[in-house]
This record gives sequence, structure tokens and C-alpha cells, in this order.
Amino acid sequence: MEGFFSKLLLIFFTSLGVVLGAAIIGSLAPILVGQPPLRTMTRIAMEIKIWAIAAAMGGTFSAIEILSQGLFEGQLRIFIKQLIFIVIAFIGAQIGYWIIQTLAGGKS
Repeated sequence: MEGFFSKLLLIFFTSLGVVLGAAIIGSLAPILVGQPPLRTMTRIAMEIKIWAIAAAMGGTFSAIEILSQGLFEGQLRIFIKQLIFIVIAFIGAQIGYWIIQTLAGGKS
């Protein structure tokens, strides 16, 4: 079983990678049709954040199931760990969005 810290890193970088990858690869479509790719890249990065969090967590249903198990079955440690994982996934997605905004020349 992987350790807590290694799982945190995996979740963080997965979330970050989903946002960066989707925004960069998704911005190729506007290039092909003659539209501005930077605006599209920023929009995609913003819209994909919630999906990046879900992907990093291994899907939304498993995360919700673990949260309910921790909360309703009195396993506070599991509940807190899952909340930490969600926060780390959110931070990774937000940093990915910030990187795309910075590359596109937008305001932070």
C-alpha cells in the first residue's frame, strides 16, 4: 500500500496534469479553425477544474462513499484523510489554471 505522502503527490500532480493537458491539447482545435487559442485555453482550464479533481480522486462516487463511511460510521481519520485529498486535488487544479492564465497573459 502506498503511503499517505505519495498519494498526496499523486493526487496533486494528476489534478494539475489534467488541467494543463486539457487546456493545452484543447487549444489546438481553435488553431485549426482560425480562432484565438489563448482565450480558449483559459476557458478550458477554468471549466475542467472540477473534472480534474474528480479524476485525481479516482472518480466522484468512490470519494463520496469514503466520505460517508468516515462521517456516518464514525471513522474520523478516514474522513479527514479524504478531505485532505480533496483539498490537495483542488490546489493542483487551481495551480494548473493559474499556470494557463499566466501563459495566456491573463490576470491572476
